[in-house]
Amino acid sequence: MTQSMKQLLAALLAGLLFGFGLGLAQMIDPAKVTNFLDLFGSWDPSLAFVMAGGLAVNAVVTPFILKRQRPLLAEFFRLPSKVEVDGRIVIGGVLFGVGWGLAGYCPGPMITSLSFADSDILTVLAAFVVGTFIARWVLHRLG
Repeated sequence: MTQSMKQLLAALLAGLLFGFGLGLAQMIDPAKVTNFLDLFGSWDPSLAFVMAGGLAVNAVVTPFILKRQRPLLAEFFRLPSKVEVDGRIVIGGVLFGVGWGLAGYCPGPMITSLSFADSDILTVLAAFVVGTFIARWVLHRLG
């Protein structure tokens, strides 16, 4: 099996695991997000537990992975080089949060929800793609 086939298979298995986990945790239901954000109404803390579980696994496993000389299926680790918080991070985070709160979807659950293929998710996906292209255009114009 070639290296690219191994990478493709690993990506497929990771995506299946991620999608299955999102579905099992019911995080593909936008009501879970909107109810999580409704602190004084029908608040649902389950999103926090899913996030905490993911962060805990990441916090434990990542140091072991980074002790390796190189990744299993790549030549080198691709880690972020930028560590400071700047205006782009803050503005992007705020816009992402507003969109997430309004739509009830972030990218992972949005893609997983395509299995339903109803007009709501298709509208959210179209807006996500258009927003991504607008961001690329703006960043290109800013230089």
